Amino acid sequence: MTILVTGGLGFIGTNFILGHLASGGDGVVDLDLATYAGNPANLSHLPDGEHLLVRGDVCDRALADRLLAEHRPRAVVHLAAESHVDRSISGPAAFVQTNIVGTFTLLEAAKAHWESLDGVGRDAFRFLYVSTDEVYGSLGPDDPPFTERSPCAPNSPYSASKAAGDHLARSYFKTYGFPAMTTHCSNNYGPYQFPEKLIPLMIINAIAEKPLPVYGDGRQVRDWIHVEDHARALSLVLERGAPGETYNVGGRSERANMEVLEGICTVLDETAPRAGGLRHIDLAVHVADRPGHDRRYAVDSTKIEEELGFYPSYSFPDGLEAAVCWYRTNSRWVESVTSGEYRDWLKRHYGMGG
Repeated sequence: MTILVTGGLGFIGTNFILGHLASGGDGVVDLDLATYAGNPANLSHLPDGEHLLVRGDVCDRALADRLLAEHRPRAVVHLAAESHVDRSISGPAAFVQTNIVGTFTLLEAAKAHWESLDGVGRDAFRFLYVSTDEVYGSLGPDDPPFTERSPCAPNSPYSASKAAGDHLARSYFKTYGFPAMTTHCSNNYGPYQFPEKLIPLMIINAIAEKPLPVYGDGRQVRDWIHVEDHARALSLVLERGAPGETYNVGGRSERANMEVLEGICTVLDETAPRAGGLRHIDLAVHVADRPGHDRRYAVDSTKIEEELGFYPSYSFPDGLEAAVCWYRTNSRWVESVTSGEYRDWLKRHYGMGG
């Protein structure tokens, strides 16, 4: 038996595949374009019998058809996406192409494959679309967390493109009976995260004693979940979730961005103190806020907790300490992904070099 995963070389994809295989899961065919945020080295140690990497675009219908016909997977886990809000503001076209056209293309190919299956195989087939809590928009400071019934109200080209994928997946279930499921996860952190995102960017810059760029006042609030917990939730949904259903996956760990940064700096002050008694938090520099910056995200995970028995295993302080340790001890991985293009991106978005 096999599952088809898209975007397996990325942050969440890497952790999902590693967790899936470690728990005795079936083999993985991994379709990935290997863009800047996808690192082939992440999974290069896996044997071909467990992980087959196919470099290609989710917008390539002929390739998707070939992989489905050749490997006949029992499920598709669709993780491939352009995922960074800042990049979507400066270049939205790539987000429309990958996140909307790519999702449509994969749904079409997977539906055709599903229709070709016999009764048992057809009943067992699943399509898991991995989305984001950002499709719901922004919460006020006293608003309850988003539930699966909250309306979509995206505020960036990124979240709008993911919301479009949500609607496509839902429509394929409602129109065709296609067994699609959707998850909305809160902010992830942990191993293998590309350092354009808040936590790895701050860890890497703090280790190097470089400026720590903070958008606006730094009081934007996010709910955080360790990526290994998210990967475990995806496996639960894949194996036990109901077709047509949506599941919110949160960590119940809301923190303001400045609190997150202070936590990172405290861990580094204790484990890798700066010379002369200086504190890492003193490297923080406030920069102009990004357009349309959502003030708060949080999701209510009651449904996945009660129906599938999912609960995070990492507390945020323990998970953050583990993340700092991972980036400190994997400097070669960090060096391999922080290329000249990455340094140029830092300069464009934060006004500083890498």
